Amino acid sequence: MPTTERVTVTLPAELVQSIDRFDRNRSHFIGEALRHEIHRRCHEELLRSLEAPHSESLEIAELGMAEWSEHLLSAEDDNLVSTLEGTAVRWIEGTGWVEDSR
Repeated sequence: MPTTERVTVTLPAELVQSIDRFDRNRSHFIGEALRHEIHRRCHEELLRSLEAPHSESLEIAELGMAEWSEHLLSAEDDNLVSTLEGTAVRWIEGTGWVEDSR
């Protein structure tokens, strides 16, 4: 399976000349421009979704994350994780996770 595909596009001559001023490799230039535009549109979609969130997201926000998470676990689930077992760790920037000796 090829990692690239050939496509044919028709562009105004002045646009092609402008591309050539910046990069003689037109495919590279156009590929970068398309990646930039796709990223911009994804960002736009994200902003739109934040302005008009899904109804379930609104319910969670209204409940508050703490109250919502309480509904996820029943009383039977309290013993799923033992806080007495395992090793306490903490994150140190530049080092990573280290054992917490506190």
